[in-house]
Amino acid sequence: MKPRAIVATGTDRSADRATDSIGADGSSDEDGDNTSSRARGNSGRKRAVAGKTSPAANGITWRLRLRRDRTLVLMTLPAIALLLIFNYIPLLGNIVAFQDYDVYDLGITGSPFVGFDNFTRIFEDYRFWDVLLNTLVIFLTQLILFFPIPIAIALLLNTIMSARVRAWVQAVIYLPHFFSWVLVVTVFQQMFGGAGLIAQWLREHGHEGFDLMTNASFFKFLVTAQAIWKDAGWGVIVFLAALAAVNTDLYEAAAVDGAGRWRRMWHVTLPALRPVIALLLVLRVGSALNLDFEQILLQRDQVGPGAAEILDTYIWWTGIKTGDFGYAAAAGIFKGLFSVAMVLGANKVAHMLGEQGVYSKK
Repeated sequence: MKPRAIVATGTDRSADRATDSIGADGSSDEDGDNTSSRARGNSGRKRAVAGKTSPAANGITWRLRLRRDRTLVLMTLPAIALLLIFNYIPLLGNIVAFQDYDVYDLGITGSPFVGFDNFTRIFEDYRFWDVLLNTLVIFLTQLILFFPIPIAIALLLNTIMSARVRAWVQAVIYLPHFFSWVLVVTVFQQMFGGAGLIAQWLREHGHEGFDLMTNASFFKFLVTAQAIWKDAGWGVIVFLAALAAVNTDLYEAAAVDGAGRWRRMWHVTLPALRPVIALLLVLRVGSALNLDFEQILLQRDQVGPGAAEILDTYIWWTGIKTGDFGYAAAAGIFKGLFSVAMVLGANKVAHMLGEQGVYSKK
């Protein structure tokens, strides 16, 4: 047994010497420098890799995204082409607003430049400002009388429990949206004209008839009524879609707290509609000068230009019909800049009221 003990003791001593030569970090003194140099090399390579842009860290590259979504891109190309052809490329034709444009002989390339002379003619034309004021009056009338009606109809339809009745009423009020303005004006002529059904019924019962279609002072209310009958159903769809996203638990919680129907509408329904109302109101204000050209043109001769002339019809009669395209183009640019200013102003008011509007506040 002694030789075995001696051997074991020698082994322990050699292990002790090996342990003494190993550092505290588990590496020998001989290998310490190599290990530290390898660690420095690895850390350097890590820093070099971290300095490069990693697709995994920042998302996939645009090439991979294009390859992944190539089907959707190909589907949108026709729409983009139509948008460029009919909306953006024609903007280059606004150069005629700064020319004495001759459409028949000289064209765009040969017509002489006159600077801002066409804009000066617009601002010096008193008739232009009268037409602009009349356009704004008709717009304000439609904004006050027409804009709240789709909201009210949507709130009423939202209270109907029967889905079948709600769908039937929605289809009936939405149907006139597909009618042309020629048909709409004809229907109103047959109802409220001098030889219309209402006037004939009044005469048959000993009363004096009337003709609202030729009443100049009533014209702004007439076109507003026509717009309500034709397009109110379209606005109802938008507001009903917003109401469908309201959580029904809010109505149940309000009912449990004792809120009646009006309280639930005021504190639950209307706050849910506020973002949509603000967005549509901003867009409507931005199109203040963009009234229905066909609707006004069809009834312009019945009431006279003094009551029915709007900016679009005025540009048509004084610019395009007489061949003064430079004047018409200058008026169109003024209309576009005015609309942009109205959108920015209305959107600023929406931000002040705490709504997002067309774009969010940064």
